[in-house]
Amino acid sequence: MHMLYDSESFVVVHMQPDAGREDVPAPTLLAPQLARHGFEIVDKRSGKEVYLDGSWAEMFQEQILAWQRDTPTQEEVDDTLDGYVGLAQNPVIVH
Repeated sequence: MHMLYDSESFVVVHMQPDAGREDVPAPTLLAPQLARHGFEIVDKRSGKEVYLDGSWAEMFQEQILAWQRDTPTQEEVDDTLDGYVGLAQNPVIVH
């Protein structure tokens, strides 16, 4: 888990699978698992979160790469993240 962004309105965390970690016991490494990553976007204003995986995560990864190239303002990033708020249905209970 890696925090990518934290503002007054949003938090974005990149979730990555544990495959290949040396601190995980060997039997766990051999167990079949999906090696997928995802992004959790928390809307601090509404107290809701959305988890993006699969094709949604791939599209969001492209957005992050564009932000790295173009270095947008915090307002521009927050405006983009605000577009994902409609997907946020899960209340944040513990974070």
